[in-house]
Amino acid sequence: MKVFEANITHQVSAYLNNSLKTFTSLEKANQKMHDDFGIIHFFDNNEELETLKEIISVNHKIVEEPDRVEYGDFQTNSDLANKVILHLSSREISPEILIEPTCGKGNFIIASLRSFKNIKNIYGVEIYKPYVWETKFSIVDFFLNNTNTNKPKISIIHCNIFDYKFEEIAKTHSNKNVLVIGNPPWVTNSKLGGLNSTNLPKKTNFKNHSGLDAMTGKGNFDIAEFITLTMIKTFQSMKGNLLLLVKNSVIKNIVYDQRKYRYKISTIEKHCIDSKKEFNVSVEAALLYCQLNSPPTFECSEFNFYNNKSPYLRFGWFNDKFVSNFDTYIHTRKIDGECPFVWRQGLKHDCSTVMELDKVNGYYINGLNEEVKLEDGLVYGFLKSSDLKNTVINRTRKFTIVTQKKVGQETNYIKTKYPNTYQYLLQHQAYFDARKSSIYNNKPLFSIFGIGDYSFKTYKVAISGLYKTFHFTLILPQDNKPVMLDDTCYLIGFEKVEFAVYSLILLNSDTAVQFLQSVTFADAKRTFTKDVLMRINLLELGRTIDKQYLDSELIKLNEKYKINLSLDLWDSFINVMKPIKESQMKLFG
Repeated sequence: MKVFEANITHQVSAYLNNSLKTFTSLEKANQKMHDDFGIIHFFDNNEELETLKEIISVNHKIVEEPDRVEYGDFQTNSDLANKVILHLSSREISPEILIEPTCGKGNFIIASLRSFKNIKNIYGVEIYKPYVWETKFSIVDFFLNNTNTNKPKISIIHCNIFDYKFEEIAKTHSNKNVLVIGNPPWVTNSKLGGLNSTNLPKKTNFKNHSGLDAMTGKGNFDIAEFITLTMIKTFQSMKGNLLLLVKNSVIKNIVYDQRKYRYKISTIEKHCIDSKKEFNVSVEAALLYCQLNSPPTFECSEFNFYNNKSPYLRFGWFNDKFVSNFDTYIHTRKIDGECPFVWRQGLKHDCSTVMELDKVNGYYINGLNEEVKLEDGLVYGFLKSSDLKNTVINRTRKFTIVTQKKVGQETNYIKTKYPNTYQYLLQHQAYFDARKSSIYNNKPLFSIFGIGDYSFKTYKVAISGLYKTFHFTLILPQDNKPVMLDDTCYLIGFEKVEFAVYSLILLNSDTAVQFLQSVTFADAKRTFTKDVLMRINLLELGRTIDKQYLDSELIKLNEKYKINLSLDLWDSFINVMKPIKESQMKLFG
């Protein structure tokens, strides 16, 4: 049955009915629950007491549980909670203070009561009132079945976690051994914001991202990351441990930020779980474990939670470089430096219905299935991440309209120089006006981003930022015009086809692939980013690569794609990549 939309066993219902029916005083009812089960303020007010007594005195209809997406709610099942607590117990962890920042239905608390014998205080915070009740009922049920078990003081607080003062707990129990445990919500602040949720922290750029980064994604932090950092900051000076179930990306970010903030945590571990099995969701998640009040460490050992014998990799800071696998990185770290060519993202328009076109029987067709008559001047071949499958591309399946040659350029010229194109864009202006990103605010009509001189380079070498294929593609011009890429792709551009091909061979070499595998994370939303690609020191790679390998790869490309190139410009390519000072010294030496 359910009470206050919370599950309650018949045993607990019978106990409450028999024990509380004669109580009319809130204080006495709360004292009874504290004496029997250690729960402080079981009832918040008289209304709750009287309502509970009335409900459990009659048969109660089952209430369907509401949609919990607003709270990022993936409840930890009892079996997993028990395994987690047993794992901690096997490490001889025995806390005096237990804190669960989002306690949900209380499964971690019940598992802790079962295994930890030295707990003196438990604090559980939960925003969803039915779960507060369910946790309290579960505690009562546990102690009814385990009458001789130690009863700590238990506070289950109905509160938005972002309003709760955890600092008071740290201050009150500063000399005690603490365990922070739990499963924070698995959603981002933008997701909750889109739901008009109240379950949000006060809006702040808590990582101090600046400008475009804050507007275009890096400011879209995970709620669990915010909570995890709050717990670390609050309790890092107390002896004890932290274990939170979060998405893999949160753990990576915590370890990455550790070098900057030097939180007093060590023995950082990631214990991977099967989220599909445990929660029936396709999200890469793991248990983040660390020791508190320790000299800071900057690496993380990764385990399989179901077979914890030994870590299968380590990631984190290797000297001053952030890497995903220490063992593979060691063999390729010589090319970890700075790319002599600047990697760029493709163009961004956020208006695919209007800006992206197919070509059928000589006519352009837009996303509305409208036949469009345009001048060819602003129309370019267009590639998306899914198109970058082949090693060389010389034809595109899609086209796009490029309204500017640099960000912020006025677009009035289109009206006189390309009247058909201007009329088409103007007819669909509502689609441009509906773009949500603030980067388009106060910009010229039909503005785009990710555009510059580099976009118009004749030859490009590119890779998808989304796909986990460690393979680069050479993009040749189409109809004597450079081909554009969308903003899920990264590119470097050249005017000499030889330089583009040499770069392609280097980037697709085993050394480059192994290096990228050692500095990228398979579960990242974008496997490749500009920051990652800029770490590839093509000059160092070019200086050390085997010339026979270069010859053989060039022959393969020539034969398959009829490129007909040689290595005659190789020395010029190497010289172009050298820093200016080094080139000048060689010139005048």
